[in-house]
Amino acid sequence: MPSFDIVSQVDKQEAKNAVDQTNKEISNRFDFKGSDARVEQAELALTVFADDDFKLKQVLDVLNGRLSKRGIDLRALEPGGVEKISGNKVKQAVTVKVGIPSDKAKNIVKLIKDSKLKVQASIQGDAVRVAGAKKDVLQEAIQLVRKSVSDIPVQFINFRD
Repeated sequence: MPSFDIVSQVDKQEAKNAVDQTNKEISNRFDFKGSDARVEQAELALTVFADDDFKLKQVLDVLNGRLSKRGIDLRALEPGGVEKISGNKVKQAVTVKVGIPSDKAKNIVKLIKDSKLKVQASIQGDAVRVAGAKKDVLQEAIQLVRKSVSDIPVQFINFRD
C-alpha cells in the first residue's frame, strides 16, 4: 500500500554551516569591531551573544539570513528571552525545533480524516504516516497538508509505492 511520512526536520550540518558563516561575517563587519558578538551552537540549541540589544537584533538578522539561504525554515526557530550577562552584555537562547509536537500531529490527522480522502493517517512518534490505495489520493493529501499547516515547517518523506 503506498504511503509517505509527514515530518518536521532540520539539517544539522546546514545549521552548523549557517552559524559558522554568521560568526565569520560578524567578525569581518566594521560595526562589530571590538565587540563580543557571536553565535554559539550545541546540537540544535543556539546562543546569541552581543554587547547590547541593538547589536543582538543585528546578529539575529544575520543569522536568520544565513539560515534561510541554507534552506532552513525560520518557523523552526524558537527564540527565548533576552538575558543580561554582565554590564550591558546580553544573550538570547534560540532553540531549533525538530519533530511534530503531539497536539499538531493530532490536528494533522484530524484534518486528513475530516477531508474525506480515502487515506489512513496515524501518528508514528514525532511523524505522521499517511497510507492510501492510490498515489493520486496521497498527492491530494500532501496538497491539503501543505495548504492547511502553516505554523510549523513540514516535509514529506519516505514516499513508497
